[in-house]
Amino acid sequence: MTLPEASDLSAFGTPLDTFAGLSAVGGGFGAKLDWIRTRADDFRRDFSSSGTPDSITTCDLVTLPYPTKFGLFRAALTPAPFLTITNRMLVIRWTETDGRVRTLLFEPSDVELGRNTPYFAALARKTPAVLERLLVATNPSVGDHLARLGVRPEDVDYLVFDHLHTQDLRRWVGTTTDQPDLGGRVTPFFPNAKLVVQRDEIAGMRSLHPLQRPWYQAEHFTDLRSEAILAVDGGVLIGPGVAVVPTPGHVFGNQTLLLNTSTGIWASSENAIATECLTPEHSKLPGVRRWAKDWQQEVVLNANSLETTADQYNSLILEKSVVDRSQSDSRFLQFFPSSELTAHWISPGTRPTFVHRAISHG
Repeated sequence: MTLPEASDLSAFGTPLDTFAGLSAVGGGFGAKLDWIRTRADDFRRDFSSSGTPDSITTCDLVTLPYPTKFGLFRAALTPAPFLTITNRMLVIRWTETDGRVRTLLFEPSDVELGRNTPYFAALARKTPAVLERLLVATNPSVGDHLARLGVRPEDVDYLVFDHLHTQDLRRWVGTTTDQPDLGGRVTPFFPNAKLVVQRDEIAGMRSLHPLQRPWYQAEHFTDLRSEAILAVDGGVLIGPGVAVVPTPGHVFGNQTLLLNTSTGIWASSENAIATECLTPEHSKLPGVRRWAKDWQQEVVLNANSLETTADQYNSLILEKSVVDRSQSDSRFLQFFPSSELTAHWISPGTRPTFVHRAISHG
């Protein structure tokens, strides 16, 4: 599969090299885990000194069913085959030293086109319409949220996802050829935005493994405008208190958004679907605390693709090690799942012990 080449990276961000040597660490996954722990304090100190963005606003996009065996791996004790997650977008703004205001959207999912992801399309075909109406709640769209916030599409500089599962970005960044299902060549909704993605993920999408295929819409990336794609190699400080770092495992090119705020450091990704999955000893979800204790697991993974489970475990420990504790309940961490576990009456035994619902800053 041919995907567009990425844009030149000159003058984009500042490299973050605290964890850059991870791939070269020998001795197996355990040695890599130990290495991550030794660097967490250095990263926290350096990142905390980078400043803070001007504002962070959280916007709900869609609440939908998700297999319990994926979201809570092997830990949950519930008869419910599905739990419920809420996907949210973060709108992050900061001011550069030259006075320019920058806007970054994290997880700006095109919910309508995301439904065509092979896994969810197959699930929808099997789900009676009345049940789907009970399980799926669609909130205002990305465009509606931005209009409410007074953010013009042309003012958006960066689009960032922790990974590109389920995404179809043709309407956001535009295409170079006609798209029959969208009525022709697509003019970008965000004409000045760059998609910031790890080069590893773009490379992996060129030839998907069978374990990956149910979750990607890779065919819709072939005609994207190449100038709208910024492929990065490793960690990057994008703005004051705004960074991405590689967290491989859930997908090969996974990345985590890190934010330095008035309450300390936050991490956001889909490596876990609830903050209690990082401190399972405090979870009241049936089975989770016992499973973590019996199997001596520090975290509970979101495990739908299992590309490299040990890497994903290590990545979640990295996230756990660099964030601060919640000011609402110090048992839990400032880990904000990009898709967060949400209570639903139709899914007994999956009500989270603690939810963030939003990151608010500025």
